[in-house]
Amino acid sequence: MDSQQMIDLCKRHTLFNWAAVGTVSPLPIARAEGVWLYQPDGKRILDFNSQLMSVNIGHSHPKVVQAMKDACDDLIYAFPGAATRARAELGAKLAEMMPGDLNTFFFTLGGAEANENAVKLARQYSGRNKVLSRYRSYHGATNLTMQMTGDPRRWANEPGAPGFIRVLDPSPYDFSFGEDEASKTENNLRYLREVIEMEGSHTIAAMIIETVTGTNGVLPPPAGYLQGLRALLDEYGILLICDEVMAGWGRTGKLMAFEHGDIVPDIVSMAKGMTSSYIPLGAVAMRDPIARHFQENVFWGGLTYNSHPLSLNTALAVIRVFEEEGLVERSAAMGQVMRAHMQRLTDAHPCVQAFRSIGMFGMFDLQGADGKLIAGFNGSHPAMKDLGAFFQDEGLFTFVRWSHVMSNPPLTISADELAYGMDILDRGFSLVDEAVFG
Repeated sequence: MDSQQMIDLCKRHTLFNWAAVGTVSPLPIARAEGVWLYQPDGKRILDFNSQLMSVNIGHSHPKVVQAMKDACDDLIYAFPGAATRARAELGAKLAEMMPGDLNTFFFTLGGAEANENAVKLARQYSGRNKVLSRYRSYHGATNLTMQMTGDPRRWANEPGAPGFIRVLDPSPYDFSFGEDEASKTENNLRYLREVIEMEGSHTIAAMIIETVTGTNGVLPPPAGYLQGLRALLDEYGILLICDEVMAGWGRTGKLMAFEHGDIVPDIVSMAKGMTSSYIPLGAVAMRDPIARHFQENVFWGGLTYNSHPLSLNTALAVIRVFEEEGLVERSAAMGQVMRAHMQRLTDAHPCVQAFRSIGMFGMFDLQGADGKLIAGFNGSHPAMKDLGAFFQDEGLFTFVRWSHVMSNPPLTISADELAYGMDILDRGFSLVDEAVFG
């Protein structure tokens, strides 16, 4: 099938995410290998965003592909009430890997399902209903997770279920406040305490955060925030849920991003990099006291594909690759290389207002001649549209959204491949410089 046939049939018979189908121009992809995508005509495209920040071990890793083939000769499916070898092995392996007493897991088929079930666990365990979340968050596209999500994709999905309270992030959208990290932490936690008291702490089951805010800024928490938040929620008996769907599995240079804050959440949701998105899988990790509660109390939740053996075997193969190739450590080391490139481009281009990165998780903010973000919140700008088209023409896949350009390649990317991608960004930013500053 050639590219145009692929595009035409997809648009005729399928819906695309977050878009009116008539306006989309989907990227045709025939195969992928390593950090490269290949179109039907053979054109090669550098995957500079790990697709959806998820193909952490690169595409089509031969050891994982072979393990998936082997798994098809084993038990492919068993109902979720069954005990299987894959379920036993993956549960034990995750308990070994996760910090603290995060020893028990509920398996799902993705991040949104993981967050849904994290909330169910928190509500049933605590007997409380309300859930706090943050405005710059994204937690998934189901009805419940949309209500925890803060970004504008929520608006068209309202009204939703009750019981969700959104609060401001420690890093405001308008960075001109200029607070240092300690002040951001202190001020946000003081504000959060007031929200908790106004809502009634006895009504709040949990607070969910993206440990490092992903799509809406790649925002690592300011210094002391995670420890301060952990202490504040403990004071009121409120559970902490860390959404590690995007930030987990080595993306930030640690296995889980919350490890940067030297804390252990009560509940952790994960997906994406857990199987490098080779097959759908998510999981909810819980600490021992929560797990003990459900030894004697029914967990009122269930999924047809809970603990799907093919998915669990894929995760085991991906974890072996993580360990054999030292990908968490590689992310931390290559993250420093990426950061140096990002600093160089920021220094070189007037259109780049700032950048943020942690491990292989990065984002540029682009500005206009007035020094403000070029497109603003939920906005657009012709220069950003042209920049996205330039990247596609030059064979670079990444996300250009609002005023932001993402830099989230697979953890396996080489120094030369990273430099190749940064060179395309460099040339693209020159076009924005010219369009905005003349």
